[in-house]
Amino acid sequence: MAALAWLLIPLFAALGAAIWGSWAARNRTVGDVSELAGYTRFREAMEKSSPSSGSDAV
Repeated sequence: MAALAWLLIPLFAALGAAIWGSWAARNRTVGDVSELAGYTRFREAMEKSSPSSGSDAV
């Protein structure tokens, strides 16, 4: 029975490593879409608020 316990420990460790590896490698690009859209809106707003004459250029 003790030998079985010693064989199950690496099995559980490998199973835990496989679960952790699949979780760590998951696709996380879902949240980036809204952040990129927000950055685009920010950039467009900054372009609208900047003076269009360009006379302040040094």
